[in-house]
Amino acid sequence: MAKLYFNYSTMNAGKSTVLLQASYNYRENGMTTYLLTAQIDGRAGPGQIASRIGISEAADTFRPGEDLFAKIAHRLQQGQVDCILVDEAQFLEPGQVWQLARAVDDLHVPIMCYGLRVDFRGQLFPGSATLLALADEMREVRTICHCGKKATMVVRMGDDGTVLTDGDQVQIGGNETYVPLCRRHWREAVGDLTAGG
Repeated sequence: MAKLYFNYSTMNAGKSTVLLQASYNYRENGMTTYLLTAQIDGRAGPGQIASRIGISEAADTFRPGEDLFAKIAHRLQQGQVDCILVDEAQFLEPGQVWQLARAVDDLHVPIMCYGLRVDFRGQLFPGSATLLALADEMREVRTICHCGKKATMVVRMGDDGTVLTDGDQVQIGGNETYVPLCRRHWREAVGDLTAGG
């Protein structure tokens, strides 16, 4: 039975690595995967899913306003797909998450989404919020804070190394821009450590 999965984490947890490994496992067993990533994130080049450990694979892209149900239906008309893997799922629009859920239900294809849960301000991305509401199964991809605790938050760093607390929700960047932290150290970094904390 096909399901919609949401694999979420903070930055630098290895979500893209896990996605690429899942795709490899399907293909190693003679199955076909269809990879999608956000067109807005071109850090690895257009239509590329890349991991910090150096592996990458070509992918189709999605953009705001695009009908993902129609895109998936069109791809399925071209040949068998055993699993769809979506990277940078936080950039999905809520309506696009509903389109993915519809593809799972009506086209009977499993879809695994990988993305951030919250932004640098501790706010849910709209796509992630909708995935949290609709996914059949959710899995956390874990990474650690500098203190050794599980990192659940991320701070955005300015060019001068200061922690930014304001700005657009979306700013493409990697290790040079974002640092994963546990909630306590995130609160400390953004100046929200209360007395007795």
